[in-house]
Amino acid sequence: MGVEALRAPDRHTLSPETAVFTLLSFEGPDLYSRAGGLGVRVTQLASALARAGYHTHLVFVGDPAAPGMEVQEEGRLHLHRWCQWISRYYPQGVYEGEDAKRYDFDETVPDFVTGQIARRAVEQGKVLVVLAEEWHTAHTVCELSDRLWGAGLRHHALLAWNANNTMGFDRINWGRLGYVTTVTTVSRYMKHVMWGRGINPVVIPNGIADEALRPVPPRSVGVLRKGLEGAGGRVLLVKVGRFDPDKRWLMAVEAVALLKGQGMAPKMVIRGGIEPHEREVLERASGLGLRTMPVHLESHATPSELAQVISAHPEVDVFQLKFFVSDNLLRTLYQAADAVLANSGIEPFGLVGLEVMGAGGLPITGATGEDYAIAYHNAIVLETDDPREIAYHVRRVVDDPALSQQLRENGRATAARYTWSRVLPILVDRLQFAAEQQRLVWPRLRSTREDGGGGRSRPEGAGEVKEAAAALEEVR
Repeated sequence: MGVEALRAPDRHTLSPETAVFTLLSFEGPDLYSRAGGLGVRVTQLASALARAGYHTHLVFVGDPAAPGMEVQEEGRLHLHRWCQWISRYYPQGVYEGEDAKRYDFDETVPDFVTGQIARRAVEQGKVLVVLAEEWHTAHTVCELSDRLWGAGLRHHALLAWNANNTMGFDRINWGRLGYVTTVTTVSRYMKHVMWGRGINPVVIPNGIADEALRPVPPRSVGVLRKGLEGAGGRVLLVKVGRFDPDKRWLMAVEAVALLKGQGMAPKMVIRGGIEPHEREVLERASGLGLRTMPVHLESHATPSELAQVISAHPEVDVFQLKFFVSDNLLRTLYQAADAVLANSGIEPFGLVGLEVMGAGGLPITGATGEDYAIAYHNAIVLETDDPREIAYHVRRVVDDPALSQQLRENGRATAARYTWSRVLPILVDRLQFAAEQQRLVWPRLRSTREDGGGGRSRPEGAGEVKEAAAALEEVR
């Protein structure tokens, strides 16, 4: 057996030589398309697949002012911005005009994937792997299955649908979805929640970008700490997330008030969303005697600029960032803080907590889907919704710098095990099993010499793909 034969890929194994990936998601890499952790997840997952050699397509509700299609990662990653004609009427973000966008997504994406991605993949001797995200795409992937059947391609496609949280579960046809896809989720907690609906999903953990482990410049951290001291503060707390009651914002501000009453002189920096719960949070803070202040800086503000604001307002307890916060500033805040309050009462995975660990910060998490968090090994894990529990743990780590440092070091080691480059083999392995469950048929290559060709290979059955699918080229 020659060297080339030894190196030939296994035609029954998912690999860059045998599979093309397509991700379906409302959120994506554009600022317009990011509303939470889903945008981060799909952006990083798509890039990780492309960097691993897979030709990858990400279909998402994109910025209406950006190109409809964009190619990255040396031609292996294709970004397809969908619903742009609708988004022009809804400039506030991906979920404004949500129903109209979802209808358009359901009606047009299945034909596009069938005609332009699946057909071409099979013609190249590859299978199509579809990863659909969240309730918005549940009907889309069901319709896609039907379109693939109609085009004679369904047996060459592996369809999976992933739940990142329980939002929209009441709007899903679980019987149909479970029949046409392999249902996955991101944690054991979510698996147990979904058992209650008669669904037994496959758990594939979330991941973070390899860049999330890069060192935070000590000088930037020092600048923020100096700003805290200039304002008379002893403790710096950070909380980032949507203004959702499940994130336990009220518990967080109550803990700040407790620490203030105990003489700890806390300052908290927060970054929320546009949700109506914001008003209740700010009113509770005011009722507890905390002074809040909105902070308006230019996009990509530096740690030094934020430190100047904090130092100039010693009377303020809670600084609310009302501008786009860059990854550099966010990661600096994570490490500079004495603790980051990722204290959700219901958390499917806890991506923020893992990102905090990667930045060298210390997260205080809840106790639901944060499978990676181990109490007083790499994080502080809350067992109650009592704000006194947060205050207790904050005092403990502030009074014991050696303990705080050990937790941070262990946290970074944990985060390193959850980078997408480490999670990707797990994902592919789970999908390999799903391929057996769905009885995936791998296109067999045969030489065109049999038909008088010039020796090139094409997949067996490629000629049987319906020519009518070519009409779908202009579906967008």
